[in-house]
Amino acid sequence: MSKTRTIILGASHWHTPLYANAIAEVHDVVGVSDDDVSLVKGLADAWEAPVEADWRKLVDLPNIGLAYVFGPHDGMAEKCHALIDRGIPFVVEKPLGTSLAELTAVRKAAEAAGVPATVPLIQRDGPTDRWLAKAGRPTYQRTSFIAGPPSRYLNNGNKWMLNPAKAGGGCLANLGPHFVDLFLQGCNATTVRVQSRLSSTLHGGDVEDHASLIITTPEGREAIVEVGYAFPGSQLKRYCSYTSVGEAGYASVNSDGSATFTALDGTSESATINVDSDPLYDPFVRRVAQTLEDGFQGLPTLAQLENVMRPIWQAYDDQHGGREHA
Repeated sequence: MSKTRTIILGASHWHTPLYANAIAEVHDVVGVSDDDVSLVKGLADAWEAPVEADWRKLVDLPNIGLAYVFGPHDGMAEKCHALIDRGIPFVVEKPLGTSLAELTAVRKAAEAAGVPATVPLIQRDGPTDRWLAKAGRPTYQRTSFIAGPPSRYLNNGNKWMLNPAKAGGGCLANLGPHFVDLFLQGCNATTVRVQSRLSSTLHGGDVEDHASLIITTPEGREAIVEVGYAFPGSQLKRYCSYTSVGEAGYASVNSDGSATFTALDGTSESATINVDSDPLYDPFVRRVAQTLEDGFQGLPTLAQLENVMRPIWQAYDDQHGGREHA
């Protein structure tokens, strides 16, 4: 089967190397763009693709069948609209913009034009998600995911992540979507109420380095989501832990991968699972290739991302005392 002619927009995003090997195997990359071409030359060389500073030149290439949209969040919606206008299916990193309004506009445009789009909410059906599912539909769920310090974005060529105008927010907009999504998918819910607390006390930056959400469904199911840029720079990369209680019992996963499930009859089982999220990008890319002709059937949709981002942007609005994102 021939590979799809693919373009990569904003390729200096720190996640792109996690996609790179799979992209090389399942797609035909015919163009790579970034505002700073020096940051992506290695990737482009590995893909044997030309580099452009202006992403608009790539979307006008002939016979493009797929695009990956990375780069600063404040430019994502414009890229998506350009792809929709040309009928090009795309993969776009969350949060897709710096407001709910931008995301909603892209979602509506893609649906109206019949252009398939998907989002790498890669924790879905990963080892942690599958283990928590043992508890059944969550009644109460808790996530703590504390990544490394904000300075890592200065070191990996993504300093824009520390600029709220370009990133839209800090750890909540970046890390929170994965875990709000897991709860919504587990509950089969689309709307929630949200209470929130955001802080930049630890590092004193312009974006928050710690955030806590309490999200509640109309029927009273509840999740506590804690995310942060508060873990020291380390080979350990991050701290994470999860619990979920449902009609089948209680499941927990610790930062070292130790996992326990206790059923209602009191019996327990234990295992060690891989809680590193980085390896989950490779299989996502392969599923993109497998489902492209079917409109990314079974992968996360823009409508689902909209449901995820609604309480997150609401949290920013509540904390900032205005309607900055909705």
